[in-house]
Amino acid sequence: MEVLTSFSQGQCLCFQELHTTMDASVLVVGNEWFLSTFVNQIRYLMSGTVEASSSIDEALVLIPMKQPAVLILQATQIGSLELCSQIKEQTQLGWIYCILVNDQSKISKEETLSSQRLDWVACAEALENGADAYLGLTLTGTGDQEDIEGKRLLRAQIQAGLRGVKLYRELMQTNDVLSTMALADPLTELSNRRAMEWDLLRQIQNALIQSTPLSLIMLDVDYFKSVNDNYGHQVGDRVLQLLTARLQHNLRVQDTLFRYGGEEFVIILSQTNFQEAQIVAGHLRQLISDQPFNIDGTFALEITISLGFASLNSEDDLKGESLLWRADHNLLRAKSSGRNQVFGGDDGY
Repeated sequence: MEVLTSFSQGQCLCFQELHTTMDASVLVVGNEWFLSTFVNQIRYLMSGTVEASSSIDEALVLIPMKQPAVLILQATQIGSLELCSQIKEQTQLGWIYCILVNDQSKISKEETLSSQRLDWVACAEALENGADAYLGLTLTGTGDQEDIEGKRLLRAQIQAGLRGVKLYRELMQTNDVLSTMALADPLTELSNRRAMEWDLLRQIQNALIQSTPLSLIMLDVDYFKSVNDNYGHQVGDRVLQLLTARLQHNLRVQDTLFRYGGEEFVIILSQTNFQEAQIVAGHLRQLISDQPFNIDGTFALEITISLGFASLNSEDDLKGESLLWRADHNLLRAKSSGRNQVFGGDDGY
C-alpha cells in the first residue's frame, strides 16, 4: 500500500483500473539484483502471472513453454539482446512484446548526463535488434518523484505491450474462424473441396510413408436437377442434407466425407485397398436407394446415387489429381451405364 499513497488520486484510479485489466503473463530475466528490484513491482502492477529467471539459457527453455505476453530483459545482462533477437526471428514467438530495461538507480546524478548519450545508442541498438521498447529507469523505492515517474513509464510500456498482444490474439482467433469458414460447406456442414484437396495430399503422403493402401470414392445424386426443377431448390437442399447425414452415419471411422461441389461428394478411404473400396461403395449405394428420403414429414423421395472409386497406385501424383481423375472417370461410367451404379474398373455392378 505504500506505493499507492505516493500517487495522486487520478494516478491511483488509473493504477487500480490497470490492475484489474492486465491479466496476462510476464517473464522477467536478469541478475538477482535486477529481479529483486523489478519482479515485485510488476506483480503489483498487474493481476496476471509474473515469473522470473536469472539465466538466459533457462529463459530460452521457458519462453517456448510459457509463451509470456511480455518479456522484460535486463539490458546490461550478457545475452539479453541476442535473446530478444532470437525470439523475433521465430514465427511462433515473434508476437511476444520485448522490453529491455536499463536500471539507472545506481548511477549518480553527476553521471546521468554523460550516460544519456550512451543510453540513446543502446536504445537504437535494442530497437534495431527486435526489441519493442527500451527503458532507462530509476526505481529508488523511496516514493519520490523520480521513483513515481519510473513506475509510471514501466506500467505504461507493459500496458502498451499487452494491448498489442491482445490485438494479435484477437486477429489470430478471427483468422481461425475465417479459415474454418473457408474450408466448410454451410449447407451440409461438411468440409469442402478445398479442404479435401489439402487432406488428400496429407493422406497420400501418410500412405506412401507407412506403405498402406488408400482409395477414394466420388459420388453424386442421380437426376438431381429434376428434383430442383420439380420440387424447388429448398427440397433439393434438404435432399443433400439428408444424404449427408445418411452417409456420415454409415461410414467407417477412417473414412472422411467432403462436399466436392453441387450434388457431388468425395470420400477418402484411408487404409483401404481396391476390393475393400468396392465393398464400401456398394454398401453406400444400397443404403441410399433402399430407403426413401423423408423430406418434411409430408412426402418422401426415392433417391439414388452413382459412385466411382479408384485406389492409389505407384504412378499417381502426390497431390492426388490422377487418383481423383480416375474416380471421376469411373463415376461418369456409372452414370452412363444407367445410374445407381458403382464403377471402379472394367467391371461394374
